[in-house]
Amino acid sequence: MALLWSRPRGPDPRVSIERGEDRCLRIILTGPWRVANGVASLVPVTQEFAHGDYVAGITVEARVEAYDSTLIAFLLKLHEICALGDIPLTLQGLPEGARRLYALATAVPEREGAARGGKGFAPLTALGKTALGFAKQGRDWLNFLGSITVSTLRLMRGKAQFQQRDFLLFVEECGAQALPIVTIISLLVGLILAFIGAMQLKVFGAELYVANLVAVAMAREMAALMTAIVLSGRTGAAFAAQIGAMQGNEEVDALTTLGISPIDFLVLPRVLALVLMTPLLCLYSNLMGLIGGYVVSVGILDITGAAYINQTLLAVKLGDFVVGLVKSLVFGVIVASAGCLQGLRAGRSAAAVGEATTNAVVSCILLIIIADGIFAVLLNMLKL
Repeated sequence: MALLWSRPRGPDPRVSIERGEDRCLRIILTGPWRVANGVASLVPVTQEFAHGDYVAGITVEARVEAYDSTLIAFLLKLHEICALGDIPLTLQGLPEGARRLYALATAVPEREGAARGGKGFAPLTALGKTALGFAKQGRDWLNFLGSITVSTLRLMRGKAQFQQRDFLLFVEECGAQALPIVTIISLLVGLILAFIGAMQLKVFGAELYVANLVAVAMAREMAALMTAIVLSGRTGAAFAAQIGAMQGNEEVDALTTLGISPIDFLVLPRVLALVLMTPLLCLYSNLMGLIGGYVVSVGILDITGAAYINQTLLAVKLGDFVVGLVKSLVFGVIVASAGCLQGLRAGRSAAAVGEATTNAVVSCILLIIIADGIFAVLLNMLKL
């Protein structure tokens, strides 16, 4: 084994580096490792990597006379270098106190974004991390849907544990209390569709077909989509905040300690309530959208009310309403499950609850748009 580098002897910390035939580096630490004696440099170690020779592993052998935090700081910097290059690091001969401090410092990784200094923007690295993050979130959500399905099966066998009054409260929160905002949004969507359709159809003298546009668009697409987006910002965020606050107060842990499944007690009643109410709100949204189109057609386009109603009946079919209701059912599952999942994954602080609420709204809307795109492709393939 050849000696590659060695600091001159003196009353300061000394670092010796040797490269073995197995392509492993052996770093020997000697002398007093205290602030008063100076701080050792990692430049010799980084120079070994700069030479381009493959390093299979690094072994640190400590023969220090005395030490303080400078020794731990040196080891942590070496640990970061090895972690970046995926190089095994072995420590030998560390004093018991230093070994415990090093283990404590490397046990919990640094919170992402906590460091002030940045390492620059690496587009490919950021893209890869984003893709891996989306894949992990998708896998977690699918696993959570499986847990909800198992909980639903337990409910059918009479083994799920949740309070009926909680379910009724969630039904009221998801249904009746959401009517005002759904009314305003759906009415305005109907008005907007009628105005846009009128501007284009007036060129061909076919203003009457505004009724077709509003009816089909609301029945197949807009009613379910707008209802789901409204519920994402209103109910999905509320579910995440409620369960996140319980997580912070350790109420979820208390349920687990008592042998009660949090999925059964907290998640299942919320999911069932939202799945039950979303199709009903979708039907109500259809009605409000048609009323909005009626107001524009009769009030501005000089179309009689009877003509608008007759044209609506001719344009829309029962299958169009079924498509919208199926979409709303799926959207309801997405909103409820995504909101509850973010709540269960929330941390113990108020900031973590706020972050979970934000993530719930973002994930709900993203999943709704993805699901709507999948529906569009499938319906086109099935000619529906």
